[in-house]
Amino acid sequence: MAKADAMEKAGKVKFVVLDIHGVLTDNTLYYTQEGTKSEAFSLHDRMGVKALLESGIGVSFLTTKVSRADEQMAKIYGIPPEMLWSSGAKMARLDEFEQASGYKDEDICYVGDEMIDLGIMGRAGFSAAPSDGSLEARSVADYVTKAGGGRGVVRELAQYILEAQGRWDAFMEKFK
Repeated sequence: MAKADAMEKAGKVKFVVLDIHGVLTDNTLYYTQEGTKSEAFSLHDRMGVKALLESGIGVSFLTTKVSRADEQMAKIYGIPPEMLWSSGAKMARLDEFEQASGYKDEDICYVGDEMIDLGIMGRAGFSAAPSDGSLEARSVADYVTKAGGGRGVVRELAQYILEAQGRWDAFMEKFK
């Protein structure tokens, strides 16, 4: 579900910041008998990240604490190591990135699913939340995906952004 001006905002996106837990995962943690934690990521989202990167839109992962699983998924998704951000102060990390890159809030898309994401979602030029994100996150998001966290949120969002920018058909031509 998209707000009335969502397509216009998506048309201006130059960089996408993705919360990991609840967006790239379904927020479920698995533990073995030995106490080893694991999570599930969707390969559909790898295609979404590929579409964004190959279309010239930067992507970063932002989470409070980067795990080995997050590092491995970033490699598989093609995210450069310097774009795997670990920070509990998400607004400060965005400030730092904008100062270094020259991007402005209106250039940024932020995808989050929980209350901790509300401030940065309100600040970004375009924000999105998964369909199973918190009520609060879905309420402030410009776009709520049909997909739930860990089930293709980024794949769906990439298509939405690239369609808004008139670039989706060019990306799809590579597969015909």
